[in-house]
Amino acid sequence: MDAVWYVAYGSNTDTARLRCYLRGGRPAGALRAYRGCRDRAAPRDSRAVVVPGSVYFATESPVWGGGRAFHDPDAAGRTLARAHLISAGQFRGLAAQEMYLDAGRDVDLGAAVRDGRLALGGGRYETVVCLGSLGGRPMLTLTAPWRMDAVAWRAPSAAYLRCLARGLTGAGCWDATVVAAYLAARPGAAGHWTPGAVRDLLVRP
Repeated sequence: MDAVWYVAYGSNTDTARLRCYLRGGRPAGALRAYRGCRDRAAPRDSRAVVVPGSVYFATESPVWGGGRAFHDPDAAGRTLARAHLISAGQFRGLAAQEMYLDAGRDVDLGAAVRDGRLALGGGRYETVVCLGSLGGRPMLTLTAPWRMDAVAWRAPSAAYLRCLARGLTGAGCWDATVVAAYLAARPGAAGHWTPGAVRDLLVRP
C-alpha cells in the first residue's frame, strides 16, 4: 500500500504538532524534539472523522506532563478524530517515533489491516489498530494494548489539552463548545477539567 489514513485522536490532531513528527522539531509546550520522517512531505489531505470507541487519559507523558490520550476501540462511545492521509512509510516513521524505536524498523501494515490490529509491544502506542477504510485506503491509529478500564486514569496537563482542543477545532467540523465538552468528559479529564476550563485554553495566550 502506498498511502494510509493516520487517525489522530490526541495531540497529532493538531497539524503543527504532526508537522514535527513528519519534518522534525519540537512542538510548542512540549519537552521533546522529534527527528522527523525520511519523507517529510505534508499530509495529502486531512479530514474530521468520528470512529467507534473511547478516548481516555492515562500514564504519565514525559513530553507534556500529566496523562496521555489513548483510544480503546472496543469501548462504548464515539471518538472525535482527525484523519491525515500520509504515505505508508511516513506512518511507519511516525510509529517508530511514538514507540522510541529505530526509524528503520519495519511495521507490517498489511497484517494490521488484515487482522484488525497488530501488537508490536506491550507499552503505550505500540499497537496498530485498523478502524476501517476511507476512500479505499485503510484508517490506522496507534494505541495501547490494554483496555480502558484496566489502567489508572490520569488528568492531562493544560498544554496537552490545549493542543488537542486546537487540533479538533481546526478540523473544521466541531466548534469550541462541542470540543471542550467532549474533552472534559473523557475518563481521566472528567472531574478535573470542566468544559469552560477547556474552552478557556483556546483563548489564553
